[in-house]
Amino acid sequence: MLLAAGDGTRLGQPKATVELGGMTLAERGAGLLRDGGADPVLVVTGAAPVQVPGTIGVHNPDWPSGMGSSLAAGLRALVAGHSGSAGAAGSAAAGPDPLSGGVSAVVIALADQPLVGSAAVRRLIDAYAAGAVVAVAAYDGKPRNPVLIACEQWAAVLAVVAGDTGARPFLRAHPELVTLVECGDVGRPDDIDTPQDLARVRSQLSSLPGCLVTGLAELLGLLGLRLDAPADGDGFLRLQHDQVLAARERVRRAGHRLNRDCRPAPLGLERVAGEDL
Repeated sequence: MLLAAGDGTRLGQPKATVELGGMTLAERGAGLLRDGGADPVLVVTGAAPVQVPGTIGVHNPDWPSGMGSSLAAGLRALVAGHSGSAGAAGSAAAGPDPLSGGVSAVVIALADQPLVGSAAVRRLIDAYAAGAVVAVAAYDGKPRNPVLIACEQWAAVLAVVAGDTGARPFLRAHPELVTLVECGDVGRPDDIDTPQDLARVRSQLSSLPGCLVTGLAELLGLLGLRLDAPADGDGFLRLQHDQVLAARERVRRAGHRLNRDCRPAPLGLERVAGEDL
């Protein structure tokens, strides 16, 4: 579920319609959910009409009251889908309601956080598959977005959402349900709230093609490295010298052909300290 209903008062236009790297923020957000393994993808809209191909549109008429109303609108659509109410999510597609009975959990992301990677969504889904009821992406140990909530908790979330707080009251009231999933190595939760925020994110993304940023973030995550954007804006990638050497050594030991001098490794896997294989 992508929350994309706000009018972007401080930004000067609805955030969902902002273009970044040839796509709107709504398209980027839907893409990260889809690429991370979420299906179907709901886009909750409000201030501006937004259509993203391949997604289900959910209109929130109460969007001025805050993000909580958008989360509630999306969850109500999911609950209606579970109960078999056709068309509950406002999908324009003909045929059976894609929400009917097949959604067991929802990953909630925000349209104004384009540096969150699809790998974060994938990790939350993996945590759910491993038994987590509520999984929250963390960056350097601090909980942010996206958030995954299993269907058995949707009613409890709906009971407390209000204003601009989203699911925060529910999460604080039930810490025993929350599993933090570290995602700081594959993305950043930076918000785009002002023109200055947008300029900074554009500068960061322009340092590398978008596909390379996402792919490199995931590769570095596998190597135990970080993709960081320094506060002084001197560049999007900052790899310490010893980290680069460590990565090269891991690649060499794996027999990867990034270096033509490397010979193929024998069949089998070798566990390298610090990696989760």
